[in-house]
Amino acid sequence: MTKPTSNLLDSGPTGDTDPDTDTDTDTRDRKWWLWLAVPAASGIGLGLAWWLLAPGGLNVISGNPALADPTASAGRLPRDLVLAGLLLLSGCFTAVLLDSKVRKPGHGIRTFLAVLGGTAGALVAWQVGLLAAQWWGPASNGSEGFTLRAATALLLWPGATALVTFLLTLFSLMGKQPEAPPLAP
Repeated sequence: MTKPTSNLLDSGPTGDTDPDTDTDTDTRDRKWWLWLAVPAASGIGLGLAWWLLAPGGLNVISGNPALADPTASAGRLPRDLVLAGLLLLSGCFTAVLLDSKVRKPGHGIRTFLAVLGGTAGALVAWQVGLLAAQWWGPASNGSEGFTLRAATALLLWPGATALVTFLLTLFSLMGKQPEAPPLAP
């Protein structure tokens, strides 16, 4: 009897292969750390993007010269919202990547590591944005310069990853058809 094609792709090793030499399992076990390292490392790019786009940085989004001054109080909320939007988008992207791996073993640990990596990535993005402002921005003291006023924005990346992963998993389970009981002969 033949297996359906979808089960052939997801099936484990066949009886004639040696489980000790199964390279797919070894490769999968070695790549778990990527769910932690890649989001943390991508915080560097997000921090630079925050400084480039936000008021008080290069102010690429608005281009308004009144908001270009990092000490201007009118630029505080938009500056925080730019970082919040970048972190929210990153969290959703991470969750979509996790959703493609739902049916593979180890989904829980990948989700945990991705949330932890998102937390690290948000902290890295914040610090890289502040560092970019110190290097390339106008000189100002730390309390009135290019800063993040709403530190809770840093929770958006891990929070969005966890919530969107939960919702995508829930929707995939709701759409799954129950298995029919085997027919008696």
